[in-house]
Amino acid sequence: MRSYALAGLVGLCWTLSPALSEEAKKPNIIFIMADDLGNADLGYRGGQVKTPNIDKLANDGVRLESFYGEPVCTPSRAALMTGRYPMRYGLQTLVIFPSHTYGLALDEKTLPQALKEAGYKTLMTGKWHLGHADRKFWPQNRGFDYFYGNVVGEVNYFTRERGGVIDWQRNGKFLEEKGYYTDLIGDDAVRLIDQQDGKQPFFLYFASLAPHGPYQAPESAQEQYKDVPDKLRRTYMGMISDLDVQIGRIVAELDKKGLRDNTIILFSSDNGGATSGLFAQGAKSDAERDKEEGGIEQGQKAPASNAPFSGGKGSLKEGGVRVPAFVNWPAKLKPRVVNEPLHMVDVMPTLLALAGGKGSPDHPFDGKDMWKTLADGAPSPNDDVLINVELFRGAVRKGDWKLIKIALLPGKTELYNLARDPGETTNVAAENPEIARDLEARLLQYAKEQKPSLWIKAQPAFVGAQGKTVMDPDFDIDDGGLPHEKLALPH
Repeated sequence: MRSYALAGLVGLCWTLSPALSEEAKKPNIIFIMADDLGNADLGYRGGQVKTPNIDKLANDGVRLESFYGEPVCTPSRAALMTGRYPMRYGLQTLVIFPSHTYGLALDEKTLPQALKEAGYKTLMTGKWHLGHADRKFWPQNRGFDYFYGNVVGEVNYFTRERGGVIDWQRNGKFLEEKGYYTDLIGDDAVRLIDQQDGKQPFFLYFASLAPHGPYQAPESAQEQYKDVPDKLRRTYMGMISDLDVQIGRIVAELDKKGLRDNTIILFSSDNGGATSGLFAQGAKSDAERDKEEGGIEQGQKAPASNAPFSGGKGSLKEGGVRVPAFVNWPAKLKPRVVNEPLHMVDVMPTLLALAGGKGSPDHPFDGKDMWKTLADGAPSPNDDVLINVELFRGAVRKGDWKLIKIALLPGKTELYNLARDPGETTNVAAENPEIARDLEARLLQYAKEQKPSLWIKAQPAFVGAQGKTVMDPDFDIDDGGLPHEKLALPH
């Protein structure tokens, strides 16, 4: 076997992960992102939903049982795309509303940009939600060679319509197509894999909208749950099962093309399942929540389950941020369960280590290469994990300990030992003052490093007149407003 030194002499300029020899081919990469998926709603996690394809990938792979996303969609997707906490570039608060004009900062080097530099074909199907009002924010201008899907948050699954506008495109050309969202992106993903010849590695980001509201599914997908009395729950379960079918098709196509052995598949939800109607369709006014079209009222209970965790989407509790996740690569990874704390920001540095890509020196990663944790069961590479930090709240985890700080007066500090109390039922800050002080100091240090929230800039009324007094004079920006305001989408 050639040495690393000899490999360098013959021109190998990539930094390889210890998991791969210098002679190994760069792996194909598929990242599957579910949207608002409940932690207890998959078969392998003991859920009611029939998900045989997801279950097989999880059980044959490395299950990440303490993997964190962000509380809501936009920040979590930003963390994946940058390897950096969203507070570094102002995306730490809520999601980009349809009327907003901001997006993921253009000076942030994205995962597809780095992989493209490393020789990858970069492909995306599905939901973007990292900027839509200007084409410069669109996926094909942030590193993807190919994009098929929608750029705003949620759309109607059958029409791809939002606010009277069709948000559905292929490489910048808007389309009106018949069909169900998840089936369409599944068809496209299979077609893209079929086009690969194995000579150039590819990265496929399969970003499902399902099972995010509105709750819509083909009748055929719901039929298997006809004994479930609650219509929203029945539809939600059908949405997940339909996603599972598409994932099975992707794996089958990899097998058919002889690409499976050299393809790493990662799966995660962006955040926890929505447990209230407010967050199930958070960027929608009551007037937009059409119950005949799968809408849900703001105060209505949503159908996801995050058991045994408390909280849901939008919350800093485990149910909002600890998400179902796994990594599958049978040729390189043996099945195991990993309970070490890991975060969405760890994905990009890990994949770039495998692929020979590089980040941006002036935008250092917050994430760490987690390969040894995946392959060998080593401890987490993170000393601590920032779950999120905002103007008014934050949370950080170190080992088994998690601290949540609510900064709005009168304020609140919560400390939990997740090994003993995964449901976060008992605040033990008073009994463990030194641990609480240490974690709070870490959180406050992160808070000092954050950039102003672009969402709050666009929604200054959120913090009110007194909140404005602590902001820079130019903090308020001319942007959109409430969810029901006009969709800012160039056609």
